Amino acid sequence: MSKKVRLGIIGLGQQGGAYAKFITDGLVPNMEIGAICDVDPAKKELAASLYPDVPFYDDYISLLESGSVDAIVTCVPHFLHPEMGIETLKRNIHALVEKPAGVYTKQVKELNEFAASKPELSFGIMFNQRNNPLYKKLKEIVDNGEIGKIRRSNWIITNWWRPQGYYNSSEWRATWGGEGGGVLVNQAPHQLDLWQWICGVPQSVYSKVAYGFRRDIAVEDEVTAVVDYGDGATGVFVTATHDIVGTDRFEILGDQGKIVVEDSKVATVTRLVKPERDISDSMGMDDVRKLFMGQLNREELYSTETIEFESVWGGQHAGVLENFAANILDGTPLLAPGSDGINGVRLANAIHLSSWTGKEVSLDFDEDEFLQELNKRIAEEGKFPERS
Repeated sequence: MSKKVRLGIIGLGQQGGAYAKFITDGLVPNMEIGAICDVDPAKKELAASLYPDVPFYDDYISLLESGSVDAIVTCVPHFLHPEMGIETLKRNIHALVEKPAGVYTKQVKELNEFAASKPELSFGIMFNQRNNPLYKKLKEIVDNGEIGKIRRSNWIITNWWRPQGYYNSSEWRATWGGEGGGVLVNQAPHQLDLWQWICGVPQSVYSKVAYGFRRDIAVEDEVTAVVDYGDGATGVFVTATHDIVGTDRFEILGDQGKIVVEDSKVATVTRLVKPERDISDSMGMDDVRKLFMGQLNREELYSTETIEFESVWGGQHAGVLENFAANILDGTPLLAPGSDGINGVRLANAIHLSSWTGKEVSLDFDEDEFLQELNKRIAEEGKFPERS
């Protein structure tokens, strides 16, 4: 193989178009565009004008069998990611799937199991936020035990404001059968991934979800979920698409410190001098009096650090593409292994299922029950085939 990976871009929409530009602009030095595929005839003209030397196909199987690509990226509706991933790997071509990995765990599990049977191939997912230097640093802090054992986490991420015109722009958008859900499967998958990547996978979830709450859509536009990690540790996730002001605040409370992230840009990390329980047990009534009167010297209890990184738009996506190519070329470890994609899908499924049943749901839920409930909603829409 040459020193550059020939990438097949399946879907030349907003995302596929951005990846093509990153590559041609030189942001991914170990990759070149091998071929482009799109079912929309208008995209053929667009590709011919922008990338005249790149082969174009109107179905992805033809692209896979053309011999023009070493790897592909799937920039297509969510339901298609697992199917395309499997067909790609079947032909011994490396696969990078967009987020989310799929809509329901049953199909993502099939993709993961097939990928595991092809360990010689690179299988990644476009979790570009894992390439965000801020979140990489915070994961390192948590993994190193610098804030102790996590006791609680909460993420309010409501800066996805979308007007009604956005939902009216396409027949498949904000539908159960076309998109597979609303804010959980479209806007929030990166946060569902980062939350579990940094804080761990919860045991169960209880949710309150509103469907078509402030928009004329069938799917969710308001979510509040409470998760249980076991051993008393909990987490809360709040997201919505109707908050015009929007909030992005992520907190992680440990028994020896705390992290607060504002707008995914600045993190304040507090490290206690010793575990919080030890501080509590060592305080007498005189200390309590000083505490209430604001006379305690906080510097004797903890230190505070502010972390901030410059982040160039597109750099994180381009970095995942470059890392994926490096994994193919020389075995560089993947930032986001494709098999990790099931975690966010599983949590989104559990949040939906909890709201549909009104019960707390284990993350080890009945996948057939979820699919049955999803298909009920697809059938009610009457626009798309049910899933299996």
